[in-house]
Amino acid sequence: MEKLRISLVQSDIVWEDIAANIRHAGDLLQNLRGKTDVAILPEMFSTGFTLFPENLAETIDDKTITAIKKYASDFDFAIAGSFIATENGRFYNRAFFITPSGEAYYYDKRHLFSISGEDRHFSKGNNRLIVTYKGWKICLMVCYDLRFPVWCRNVDNAYDTLVFVANWPHSRRAAWEALLRARAIENLCYAIGVNRTGSDGNNVHYTGGTFVFSPKGELLLDLGTEEKTDTFSLDWEELERIRTKFPAWRDADFFQLTIDN
Repeated sequence: MEKLRISLVQSDIVWEDIAANIRHAGDLLQNLRGKTDVAILPEMFSTGFTLFPENLAETIDDKTITAIKKYASDFDFAIAGSFIATENGRFYNRAFFITPSGEAYYYDKRHLFSISGEDRHFSKGNNRLIVTYKGWKICLMVCYDLRFPVWCRNVDNAYDTLVFVANWPHSRRAAWEALLRARAIENLCYAIGVNRTGSDGNNVHYTGGTFVFSPKGELLLDLGTEEKTDTFSLDWEELERIRTKFPAWRDADFFQLTIDN
């Protein structure tokens, strides 16, 4: 199987300004035309991590996803990230994976950050998402999910790459890096975390820390602290070599997670 080129978009976000953020994302993404297979934006890339979804939530047919579908088609690569979604009267921190042909996959953040009150404004999701794209199996999650290894657990190599889109503050950056490395090692997969830069409307500061870790926990890419976009090629042969040489996945516990609504 071919290598998969993944571009990580570590961007600043204009607080609660959907139109401005869509334009900025488009400017960054267009520079990747012909250079990548998948581009990944941060969590809530079109608004920032706000707790006022009633003012900003959109359906999957509204501005954000419509723009992402157009960018994916025009630039000819898949795009992932998250936005504030509304459905049946509820609000979700909804991750998306949109292909150039218009296929759309969604995942609603399972673990809501109750410390900030996210759980009082958003509904949590109940289903994981694993997308198969260009032969690679990609598990897409959102920010705080990173702290819950049971939810992230890779059973029988169900996925090859674990992706977290985030608004992870600078004050907890050490935990972000350590947990991403741990998820890569324990799940024998590539682990990717895409974070934002800048400050939000709550005066929370973000200093990037967008990383790619190998299945052995090696740091393969670090985008530093400023707004930046870079591309890394995931190597299928290297992944298979590691899983064959050190097949810890064969000794893993098989379990069924009980999901509460």
